[in-house]
Amino acid sequence: MSAADSRLAPYRGRFAPSPTGPLHAGSVVAALASWLDARAHRGQWLVRIEDTDTPRCAAGAAALILRQLACLGLQPDEPVQWQSKRTLHYEAALNVLCAKGHAYGCACSRQDIERALAAAGQARERHAMAVYPGTCRAGTQGRGVRAWRARVQGMNDWRWHDRRLGSQQQDLEAQIGDFVIKRSDGLWAYQLAVVVDDGLQGITHVVRGEDLADNTPRQQHLQNLLGLPTPDYLHTALVLSPDGQKLSKQTGAQAVDVHDPLHALRAAARVLELEVGGDNPAAVEEPTVNRWLELAIEAWGQRWCRTAPALGRL
Repeated sequence: MSAADSRLAPYRGRFAPSPTGPLHAGSVVAALASWLDARAHRGQWLVRIEDTDTPRCAAGAAALILRQLACLGLQPDEPVQWQSKRTLHYEAALNVLCAKGHAYGCACSRQDIERALAAAGQARERHAMAVYPGTCRAGTQGRGVRAWRARVQGMNDWRWHDRRLGSQQQDLEAQIGDFVIKRSDGLWAYQLAVVVDDGLQGITHVVRGEDLADNTPRQQHLQNLLGLPTPDYLHTALVLSPDGQKLSKQTGAQAVDVHDPLHALRAAARVLELEVGGDNPAAVEEPTVNRWLELAIEAWGQRWCRTAPALGRL
């Protein structure tokens, strides 16, 4: 199913936080945008806890995130799903990719990759991603497998459309290279897990932060290889720290104060450039959370829905 075909299916969206800490202003933007898009389309909104990267998960963070979402009035339509309970599905997907020759075992360490790139005169710039040179495509030459990679040979002009960013293009082979789908520590890589989960949950629309946009070609490539539908994508603006970096836990983002949920929701709406209340600002001076969300659904529908604004349910 193509992205166009996915729009014909009943809308199913999702918010998929990693439980590395509480929700901060940036993650509230993604949560609110995905919820509003689902409601404006009269669709379903799911929550999935992406907890496969267990070393980075913080004790109690997932439960705290769910409480924060509830305080903001953002309730999922189905029971919460946990990636850590879906490993058999990821294993099955890896087996399919390997059986069809779309994935292979890799014996290279990071140092091996850096040396191979340097020997080929392709030393990367500082902070730039190292593009895997394909050392193990034809086999590991007796070395033990450390990780598993998906092939991208010939994927030089990947094009896709984002509802906010417009036409996008990426040279998967030159800019990304064969990418990891199972890590050397045995954990499942984000790229494979998110594709399998979106497919199993029937996700038709993905609304998430702009920092994840460059992951989209890799995920669409895996969707094609696994015969899974391609969702429709919208990548939102980011909340930036004072130095212009993406606001994150690593840049000192503080937990959102859900004791004043309207303040948090309004701040997220400003980042989304969403004018809640439209020509009737008095309607949003002192609303309840539910009333504000109703008006936000209408504003979102007017801006991002292709048809007349769809007043969804809370």
